[in-house]
Amino acid sequence: MDQTQVRRLLRRLGIAEEQPGVCHEEWAEGGGEEVEIISPADGQMLAAVRMGVEEDYDDAVYFAQRVWPRWRDLPAPKRGEIVREVGNELRASKDDLGTLVSLETGKILAEGRGEVQEMIDIADFAVGLSRQLYGLTMHSERPGHRMYEQWHPLGLVGCITAFNFPVAVWSWNALLAAVCGDCVVWKPSEKTPLTSIAVHKIVDRVLDRHGFRGVFTLVNGRGRVVGERMIQDRRLPLISATGSCGMGRRVAEIVGERLGRTLLELGGNNGIVVTEDADPKLAVRAILFGAVGTAGQRCTTLRRLFLHQSIREEFTEYLVRAWDQVRIGHPLDAKTLCGPLIDTHGVKKMEAGLAEGRTQGGEVLFGGERVELDYEGKPLLGGCYVRPALMRAHHSMPIVREEVFAPILYVMEYEDLDDALAQHNAVPQGLSSAIFTGSLQAAETFLSHRGSDCGIANVNIGTSGAEIGGAFGGEKDTGGGRESGSDAWKAYMRRQTVTINWSKELPLAQGIEFAL
Repeated sequence: MDQTQVRRLLRRLGIAEEQPGVCHEEWAEGGGEEVEIISPADGQMLAAVRMGVEEDYDDAVYFAQRVWPRWRDLPAPKRGEIVREVGNELRASKDDLGTLVSLETGKILAEGRGEVQEMIDIADFAVGLSRQLYGLTMHSERPGHRMYEQWHPLGLVGCITAFNFPVAVWSWNALLAAVCGDCVVWKPSEKTPLTSIAVHKIVDRVLDRHGFRGVFTLVNGRGRVVGERMIQDRRLPLISATGSCGMGRRVAEIVGERLGRTLLELGGNNGIVVTEDADPKLAVRAILFGAVGTAGQRCTTLRRLFLHQSIREEFTEYLVRAWDQVRIGHPLDAKTLCGPLIDTHGVKKMEAGLAEGRTQGGEVLFGGERVELDYEGKPLLGGCYVRPALMRAHHSMPIVREEVFAPILYVMEYEDLDDALAQHNAVPQGLSSAIFTGSLQAAETFLSHRGSDCGIANVNIGTSGAEIGGAFGGEKDTGGGRESGSDAWKAYMRRQTVTINWSKELPLAQGIEFAL
């Protein structure tokens, strides 16, 4: 896609060349430095975005505060109707927005469009949720009393997102929080500001029609400037943050000091166990997508593979053949299976991870090198392309406990299921996991309290591609948060327990008598 086509794409998405990266009620220019947004697909500059500063952030919060009292007073089903319109606008812009996601992140086009579809699905989910913000009723021990719980809007929610899912994760938070009656202030990754601006242009059209502009606000800015201001801000009772474990520790520490709430979705170091009776064709397909999808830059990317010792050699040969068939190329090419990493810094981190693995005794079985020609022999520009790597490893290697955010799959062996589970659980992270097996006993053991210690556990499907209906999140260093489906909406509301005395007496709980 040449520069003329890129400019046309941005204009269709409502982004003119003179527009900045700060969105609150109006598109006023940010006060920070100007940053060139370079596509990892070909090294071309997509646009220049001026970063926001603390004053821009405070403006965004001010506009959110101003609209919140009216938004929380709007009945939840009415809020849901507005979110329905947001979903319809996203449907109308799916192809263009998905293309921009691919250009800015390097995701293949199918994944870029899939991410936008995820936003649409979340909008649909949120519409239904707007009529299901249920509380419980409880029987009181006191006669003539009724007890129940209800849920109220929390207020303003701060949302910090990462580059690898530049729009979908925002929707998990923002669209659910919106039907709950909250306003959302968004700080996207500074590596992917254009997609955030495009999304806000889309949702602002809907909010303008209903007089609720400011329910969603956006500030593109550096983490050390805007991010730090956000996590210290008492006006935001909840901070939802997606990123590395190190970033999450910082967020938890600062927000915790002010007794605020956090919803953390942090690193994953996901594993798959393959038993001796697993279907190899089924397993290899899932392993390939899990390890190579998004060029290894998903939080649910498969990074550790545990093979039963009886199938290790044969199964490893399957993997090498499958990896050798991966088509590396421009993300907008429909035949491409693996696009670039986000930037050259990501390439260097992958090379460093492989070098460390070799130092610790690992053996590279396939890949790991930079790629300059695509699957058809055409030049690849930008310097961000790599060949996904397979490394034979041992679970005692320190590098296996780390999350190298790149397409490296560590292949290890185990003796029995207890050994596999011990190796699998022996890492700090706990996001996604899976087992491939033909044994009901092995599957149920993996899903039991003795099995996977992750927030997501699958049988005969991979670690990636979670559906929006289930709550998404992990344990241990992954943060413990839950987003998207199920009852994740409760994070964006405050619970209130109510007791009503409809008698003419005043009995106390626990049978306590207090005589006057």
